Amino acid sequence: MKSANKVRILINPNSGLGVALDRICRELIQHWDKPEAELSVQFSLSKKDGQAKALRAVKDGVKKLLVVGGDGMVNSIGSVLIGTDTALGVIPTGSGNGFARHFDTPLDIAKATEALAHAEAQTIDVGYAGEHPFFVTCSLAWDAALVDAFEKSPVRGVLPYVFAGVYKLFDYTPEPFFILPDNGDEILLEDPLVCTIANLSQYGGGAQIAPNARADDGKLQLVTLRQRDLPWIVPMIGKLFDGTIDRLDKIKTLEFTTLTVCRRKPGPMQIDGELVQAPAEINITVRPRALNVLVP
Repeated sequence: MKSANKVRILINPNSGLGVALDRICRELIQHWDKPEAELSVQFSLSKKDGQAKALRAVKDGVKKLLVVGGDGMVNSIGSVLIGTDTALGVIPTGSGNGFARHFDTPLDIAKATEALAHAEAQTIDVGYAGEHPFFVTCSLAWDAALVDAFEKSPVRGVLPYVFAGVYKLFDYTPEPFFILPDNGDEILLEDPLVCTIANLSQYGGGAQIAPNARADDGKLQLVTLRQRDLPWIVPMIGKLFDGTIDRLDKIKTLEFTTLTVCRRKPGPMQIDGELVQAPAEINITVRPRALNVLVP
């Protein structure tokens, strides 16, 4: 007898803007509870709890693991699935949803649930900042510090993220970064404002920091902007949302497979929208095609 196709769903009940759980479950049942599928639904009560349940899903032979949440949950659950046969599907309910937006997953719950039901599994690259895996972006300058301000905000969404960034501009003091990519040419950034490493194209909320980033090319993209160039770039901010930011002279983009960033002291680092502390020297690498994902 042919074994059932095991599908497991992990829901973050606290994600994003407070999506009604009854609607989520109704859509999941409609599109995923099929005779040939063995469907189970669980809640991720914390990062540790969610990862434990994801690990159990892998051991149980689950072929498709859907997460209902934002980029932070995608990172924590996806980290457990690296190198396994279990495919990750994302029903976006977060603030930015950079992962889902890159793959054109609908942001509407019903449409996303239906689209993933017909999705094919593909393999994508995984970036590593030291021991921290990331799937969307990693940031080390002002673009990391603003996450701290955003996390303190009681309101979620794109607009509060913008306000957090403006707030952090007033008290952000850049320090020199020494960057050594695998081509051997050292880069000195005396006043880095943006220092983002992108595996996918955007931060979230439609902000495409690396429009040409591909998920499966075995490379990452370094995107930098100096603080001294901020007055020049502000009038061009619309290009961040129309996919042409990389055409501006002041925005520097570099493809690489390995890279080392050195700064004078440890500092904050943004990993898929979550803030962590990083050492003064951090190695950035890529593991090609290490994660299976469901792509509509």
